[in-house]
Amino acid sequence: MNISQVRARKLEDRMVAFAFSCIDLSRSLPKNSENRIILDQPIRSSSSIGANYTEANNAVSRLDFRNKIYIAKKEAAEARYWLRLLERSNPDACTNGLINECTELLLILQKSVSTLKNGKC
Repeated sequence: MNISQVRARKLEDRMVAFAFSCIDLSRSLPKNSENRIILDQPIRSSSSIGANYTEANNAVSRLDFRNKIYIAKKEAAEARYWLRLLERSNPDACTNGLINECTELLLILQKSVSTLKNGKC
C-alpha cells in the first residue's frame, strides 16, 4: 500500500467508527415517540458518509470520484444536523464528541471538494 492508500484506509476506518458510535448512541436513547422519529436518521446519514467515501476511492473516473466525495460531504452535514437535533431533544445524551467528530469529517471532505474544484488534484 502506498501512503495515499494508507491515509484513505485510516479515514475510512474513522468513518466506520463514527457510524458505529451513532448506532451506539441510538441504542442508548429511549424509544419514545419523539425519538423514534429521528433516531434512524443519524444512523443512515453517518453510515452513508463512509459508504460514499469508499465508493469514491474506487471511482472509475475523476468525475465519479468528485461526485462521491461531494455526496459524502453532504451526508456528513446531514448527520451533524440530526445529531444536533438529538442533542436538543435529549439533553442528557452524550453527543458532543460525535458532533465534533462529524464536524472534523465534514471539514476533511470539504477540503477534498475544494481541492478538486481548484484543479489541484
